[in-house]
Amino acid sequence: MEADANDGGLLSAMTTEHFVLQSANSSTYAEASARSSLYVMALSSSLVAIGILSASSQFTLLFTAIILPSLFVLGLFTVVRLVESSLESMHCLTGIARIRAYYRSLGPNAERHFAIEHGRWPETPSPAMRLGPALAFMGTTASMIAVTNNVVAGTGVALLAHLCWPTASTATCAVAGAMTATVLTLAFYAYQRWRFNDYEGAGGQRF
Repeated sequence: MEADANDGGLLSAMTTEHFVLQSANSSTYAEASARSSLYVMALSSSLVAIGILSASSQFTLLFTAIILPSLFVLGLFTVVRLVESSLESMHCLTGIARIRAYYRSLGPNAERHFAIEHGRWPETPSPAMRLGPALAFMGTTASMIAVTNNVVAGTGVALLAHLCWPTASTATCAVAGAMTATVLTLAFYAYQRWRFNDYEGAGGQRF
């Protein structure tokens, strides 16, 4: 009788934890959406403001020199947090997988309903990995914002190159900007892979 009570209490606790993890996982998606929207809105508003000020080259240059570095820093903070939000989501999904493993032990019917093949990552391979890790990591929300932010940085470098070397051709300045954006994108990709590998190395996917 005592064992049945303990099992019932454990099942209730597992169910509650399952609900908490699902809620926490949903909050990571909501946060990622809010942060991404905040950055895109700031970027679009700044571009509109630059367009309005384009009639005055003096004010446009001053405003651009202030706003582009600010946007880039905001973008850095955003993508770093987006990576951490992804890891928090993975942590929640791993916890849910552990609970589903317990559900399978409740009996033959439970084993059938909560079978591994009916679950999701990390019980089954992630659909995002079907085309390889390179495309999977470049398809995250953090990568989307990072690439956009790196284009902003490349634009700033191109404008700075044109300002510092007026004799340089437009193509040369554009190449400098493109190289900057490419290097920053590769650096972000390496950072994101490092954070995910660090999570996996710490046993984050074990359930």
